[in-house]
Amino acid sequence: MSILSVENLSHGFGDRAIFRDVTFRLLAGEHIGLVGANGEGKSTFFNIIIGDLMPDEGTITWAKNVRVGYLDQHTVLKPGMTIRDVLASAFSWLYEKEEEINVICEKMADADEETMTALMEEMGVLQEMLEQHDFYSIDTKIDEIGRAFELDALGFDRDVSELSGGQRTKVLLAKLLLEKPDILLLDEPTNYLDEQHIDWLKRYLNGYDNAFILISHDIPFLNSVVNVIWHVEQATLTRYPGDYEHFLEVYEMRRSQIEAAYNRQQQEIRELKDFVARNKSRVATRNMAMSRQKKLDRMDVIELVKENPKPEFCFREARVPSRVVIETKDLVIGYDRPLSRPLNIHIERGAKVVLRGANGIGKTTLLRSILGEIPVLGGEVLLGDYLSVGYFEQELSGEGTKTCMDEFWDEYPSYTNYEVRSALAKCGLTTKHIESQVRVLSGGEQAKVRLCKLMNRESNLLILDEPTNHLDVDAKEALHRALSDYRGTIMMVCHEPEFYEDIATEVIDCGEWSLLA
Repeated sequence: MSILSVENLSHGFGDRAIFRDVTFRLLAGEHIGLVGANGEGKSTFFNIIIGDLMPDEGTITWAKNVRVGYLDQHTVLKPGMTIRDVLASAFSWLYEKEEEINVICEKMADADEETMTALMEEMGVLQEMLEQHDFYSIDTKIDEIGRAFELDALGFDRDVSELSGGQRTKVLLAKLLLEKPDILLLDEPTNYLDEQHIDWLKRYLNGYDNAFILISHDIPFLNSVVNVIWHVEQATLTRYPGDYEHFLEVYEMRRSQIEAAYNRQQQEIRELKDFVARNKSRVATRNMAMSRQKKLDRMDVIELVKENPKPEFCFREARVPSRVVIETKDLVIGYDRPLSRPLNIHIERGAKVVLRGANGIGKTTLLRSILGEIPVLGGEVLLGDYLSVGYFEQELSGEGTKTCMDEFWDEYPSYTNYEVRSALAKCGLTTKHIESQVRVLSGGEQAKVRLCKLMNRESNLLILDEPTNHLDVDAKEALHRALSDYRGTIMMVCHEPEFYEDIATEVIDCGEWSLLA
């Protein structure tokens, strides 16, 4: 059974085509991995099929009564809302039905007998709908899902503006599951999630009977949950049965076959053109030359897929600092209350330290406390001499309304136009990206802009807060090489063992000192 049918979909921004004449069907029970490089249009694709963005051409047809649940990587939770408020919003349509019943009850006070009968019937239908969807046990459902995601430990009355990235993702996932949609659209759900909840999500999706479409650059996670790959490249969408590894094998084989056919055709074209040029003016061979020219004119010329520019990351290194880079003495971190036991951390020059642990236990708070961005509650932080610090935050600060070039120029005003463009291009950004406003870029492209600014600053200490989030496979590989080659000191928060295992000289489990673990 087809849940979604898309025919001849085309869409673009300005003169840049995002999709060109795309046609496909989504079948019941399919577990789709939507993959492609940063900026190929994966999140745009989601916005089109849910109706938030109108395509330039094409038709999008959902099966009747299909309810879609969408986890958006850019969802903003409003300050003032509590965790319970967000979870309860999953049942907003039922609350609307309850409000309709209240309105009917008010009308009954002045209704005649005939109107009363009609109102009673209408109220009965609504009442039955509420009972079918367990409206009167909503609080119990919220408590159950809250315990499953450990949101009860945070406090259901906690303001969502106080949550970390991982905690926010858990709240949105819990809300999505309460909605019980017929199809899940998940845009990079593992970003900010700790290993424990990534494993939980993996088990949930493996047991999920309905269809879902998943955008992710976490290859081990993709391989464990999908049975079909949709690959977005050069404004087209191609379907590959199987997991990501099988997709790569078939994709490479197809690309090799196309390259071989392209080379053969180019050789034939050169020979035909050469024959036509030598024989078109000779009476004896003119007909043969015209015949070959017609063959050239009718030829369906093979075009090679233009490869996206691959990023090259390389961090500029400052002078060598003192032997001890970071030392804490009985450090207690937190805001209005302590988040940690007294911490005594000792990091020497050249160490590459990874912080791991559950969401919301204070990893980012520790980094910001070491940097002096927030005051400590106790103890002290001692930083070494001659330190030049480069800091990569979880999220881009500011409105993001400037172009990539302006964003870079704000930090490096002495760079020439050519130098700015070269620096951004080296990070895998095209001319279109470089001249675009940061806010219209994908999460991965925004991360590349921030990495570019960090790369061009001399540093001997890198403090990185989940730098792999949003990055595509090529960008992750480039970042991995750059961090491996970096001779300075690194302190990094990361939830991807396959990324940091051969980089780290020490892995610190923050659950051992956190008061929230």
